[in-house]
Amino acid sequence: MADVEGADDRALMAAHVAGDTEAFGEIFRRHKDRLWAVAVRTTGDPELAADCVQEGFINAFRRAGSYRGDAAVSTWLHRIVVNACLDRLRRERDVLRRAGDAADIDIIDTHDRHGEAETGLDVRAALAGLPEHQRVVLVLVDMHGMPVAEVAELLEVPVGTVKSRCARGRSALAELLGRPAEGASREPEATS
Repeated sequence: MADVEGADDRALMAAHVAGDTEAFGEIFRRHKDRLWAVAVRTTGDPELAADCVQEGFINAFRRAGSYRGDAAVSTWLHRIVVNACLDRLRRERDVLRRAGDAADIDIIDTHDRHGEAETGLDVRAALAGLPEHQRVVLVLVDMHGMPVAEVAELLEVPVGTVKSRCARGRSALAELLGRPAEGASREPEATS
């Protein structure tokens, strides 16, 4: 493939499967930062997140032939990376305790004011206190703006389950932050 930068993700996947040595590198370049952000918010640990993203991309590279094109490449990659995170968290339950150490999470923008930084740290620590299934949907829907239907597909659960987990997660998050939970019950839009 002559112009990997100009090709869409599906064309790059097809080129990779066909043996193009540069195609998957472009897919990696396009999606690594967003997937790392999802992984760090899912695991609560930047080092563990980096391992999960690496594991996810290795799996995607090896299993590219299984990509059917039913979903966007980004959705397929999200599923692989989120599954890598969840598998790792299941294997290393003690990581959840370490995830509560917000001082190890360096995701605050350097331009934030002091109060905004404190709020960000409070939210990160509260997120770490949520059950894994609630934290994952809140990260994907509320922090990364993924449509509920796409998250449902990604996690292989019904749309209603994602909405319920969002509502319960928002309520629990509000409680952990010591704020009224009135906005926590709003349902996310089921856009695609």
